[in-house]
Amino acid sequence: MTSARIPACFFRGGSSKGVFFTETDLPAARAEWDPLFLSVIGSPDPYGRQLNGIGGGVSSVSKAAVITASLREEADLDFTFAQVAVGEALVDYSSNCGNLSSAVAPFALERGLIRLEDGTRSVRIFNTNTNKVLIAHLEVAEGRAVETGSFAIPGVAGTGAPIRLEFLDPAGAGTGRLFPTGNLRDQIAADVGRTFEASLLDVGNPCIFIDAGAVGRTGNESIKDLESDTALMALLEDLRRKAAVLMGLAEDEHTAPAAVPKIAIVGAPRPTEDLAGNPIDPASADLAVRMLSMENVHRVLPLTGAMCAAVACSIPGTVPAELTKSPDGDVRLANPSGILPVGADVSLDGAPTVRSTTVIRTSRLLMSGEVAV
Repeated sequence: MTSARIPACFFRGGSSKGVFFTETDLPAARAEWDPLFLSVIGSPDPYGRQLNGIGGGVSSVSKAAVITASLREEADLDFTFAQVAVGEALVDYSSNCGNLSSAVAPFALERGLIRLEDGTRSVRIFNTNTNKVLIAHLEVAEGRAVETGSFAIPGVAGTGAPIRLEFLDPAGAGTGRLFPTGNLRDQIAADVGRTFEASLLDVGNPCIFIDAGAVGRTGNESIKDLESDTALMALLEDLRRKAAVLMGLAEDEHTAPAAVPKIAIVGAPRPTEDLAGNPIDPASADLAVRMLSMENVHRVLPLTGAMCAAVACSIPGTVPAELTKSPDGDVRLANPSGILPVGADVSLDGAPTVRSTTVIRTSRLLMSGEVAV
């Protein structure tokens, strides 16, 4: 039996990579998508390397995206994100990927789903995972997205053309509420017999923030230091699953989605180095964040997680706000790959309201052709 060939593109979007498909090139039956994505990415892989596919063994490069021209008045494109697990046969659609969002418009131009005149253009994108709209502002030349430029982002070697992503009304993407429990802080009783204080927010994706000091950490640790601490990793996963129940994402902790909520430990920035060995100056950051995604410490902050953290920093009474400096404009988040600035437009008149969050990314087409399934 020979492999089927399906048209696809391989894109880097921000600090993630994924396989992009036009919806009309996929089977009409959605039930057939999961085995297709698993085959292409190379999951499940008990060795954790995805050598039998084009994934890279960590969650940030084990992703797929499906794009189509939108029939909605408020959008130009529809975007469905699929997070593919590495070690199990699981495809999760419960969340959006902010980083891959930066590659949606470039892919659509590459495949002729939209046509834009040259110059600075804006593309409205409806994310089907969260039922939210974002706007990608990008430069177009000769009908394609401009890729070369001088803008650098943490965790990505080299530079590229900036793509400004504006996430409109991003609160409640997964739960319908900015604070799913109605509280600025909640108490979560862990299996270890201790109770931990956490702020549970939903901006872009549902997230949990815990003071790193409560688990004996600072929030500035290396990925190796955290992932080698199996007791800590098990504790954070236990808290994450229990928080999923509090946030209304699962009936019990055993049925909690794999991709959300994401959990982070946060603390005051301290002198450290990024993954490339470059120094991180604590004076250049407002908060240190280490966030877990699919039971791994994320090499760079997931963009939706960074959006959620920035909003939390802007709302007095949350765990991140208590630990952060007073941000001036963008909130600067120290993470394993450097410092990520995120703009958060939050109204504190009455109940907190998030008008939008803004980040700048770059994107690059890595392959255009066919994938074998």
